[in-house]
Amino acid sequence: MKNLAKHLPHYLSLIGILLAGTVAFSLFSYDRAFQAAVAIATAVSYVVWGLIHHLLHRDLYLTVAIEYIVVATLGLSIVFSLILR
Repeated sequence: MKNLAKHLPHYLSLIGILLAGTVAFSLFSYDRAFQAAVAIATAVSYVVWGLIHHLLHRDLYLTVAIEYIVVATLGLSIVFSLILR
């Protein structure tokens, strides 16, 4: 439980990033180009958040960075497949 309290501010900021991306994506449903920009901005923010989070906790390794990039890329490919169909 103590470990959760230590990481809670970090996870709340991640939830804020993802929630803002989701809300913006929904609000701009009429503009596919802007939705794509929102998706890219959210993915980049997710990767940057992960890198900063692990850097602060001194456990940032190349494999961790690659994992964040792969997850963001997977998410983008799913979103783009829905936008561009």
